[in-house]
Amino acid sequence: MIIVMKLGTPSEEIERVSREIQRDQLVPEICPGQHKAVIALVGETAEIDIRQIQNVSPFIEQVIRIKKPYKRASLEYRFGEHSEVVVPTPNGNITFGQNHPLVIVAGPCSVENEEMIVETAQVVKASGGQFLRGGAYKPRTSPYAFQGHGESALNLLAKAREVTGLGVITELMDAADLDKVANVADIIQIGARNMQNFSLLKKVGAMGKPVLLKRGLSATIEDWLMSAEYILAAGNPNVILCERGIRTFDRQYTRNTLDISAIPVLRSLTHLPIMIDPSHATGKSEFVQTMAMASIAAGTDSLMIEVHPNPAAALSDGPQSLTLEAFAELMQELASLNKFFGRWGKANNMVAMPKLAAPVSTFA
Repeated sequence: MIIVMKLGTPSEEIERVSREIQRDQLVPEICPGQHKAVIALVGETAEIDIRQIQNVSPFIEQVIRIKKPYKRASLEYRFGEHSEVVVPTPNGNITFGQNHPLVIVAGPCSVENEEMIVETAQVVKASGGQFLRGGAYKPRTSPYAFQGHGESALNLLAKAREVTGLGVITELMDAADLDKVANVADIIQIGARNMQNFSLLKKVGAMGKPVLLKRGLSATIEDWLMSAEYILAAGNPNVILCERGIRTFDRQYTRNTLDISAIPVLRSLTHLPIMIDPSHATGKSEFVQTMAMASIAAGTDSLMIEVHPNPAAALSDGPQSLTLEAFAELMQELASLNKFFGRWGKANNMVAMPKLAAPVSTFA
């Protein structure tokens, strides 16, 4: 249930209403919006008479029951206003949200050594990206596949951030590593395989650091939003949803199926920012450009793109990774599309890059 206060309601009255409601064994959460303040009531509200709440104050404009099972993640929770997630980075605050410039996250699937991660980070920065992604701990289908370098890879991500000023996004797999990951990551990623690891979601929710929640391999949109609810209910409002493709009938031609329709569906259901990962969705580098452009046209707030100095030699996910040169060219192509759709601003500092000589790196 949410209480919508009238425009111009004094802050003292909002606080008074919150205290009054709290006496009814409900936990009020004040959500200041751009135009009106909203008080969300957390607790058992099914038996509460809406008229009783309405009579608490003449400044109450409307009382609305939230019927969806995901309460805090629902669009009604913010009275139709989409939220934003502000992430401090060495290069300044970067904002994820519908009314802000497109945010570009790029980097390799796995951090392999210092040379490759720093080189990649420098190209991501020069091309206009704001965040470096890279896996230190890797969930793999096979126990014999490369699992990541762990804590030493976190140190290399910190080095790349020091050199470039980019923000860092990396995946958390085990709650035992939470403090180590949080010390380096500006955004903690919860991968597709852990989307419904509810105990892990509660722990990252209690941390307060921004969380990137990837959609599960076969998760419905409601499953996904209920997972986000776990993080929000633990007290962390800074959640970004990432669509990375789902499993469907045909896996011969693409790794997964990118659900572009999830973007407008999420816009109608939730206030949370949206990211699209066309690399994992398609599994093939030649399709990444098309799906990235389609995602911008559909209204995504952010893109996550895999980039590697030498994809043929990558320890994981090489076929879906762009070369450094291909990434720089893609960023130039996305620039005009961003302007057309109004997702251009000071955060998008894309600059013309010189052609990179082939091979783009000696890394192997």
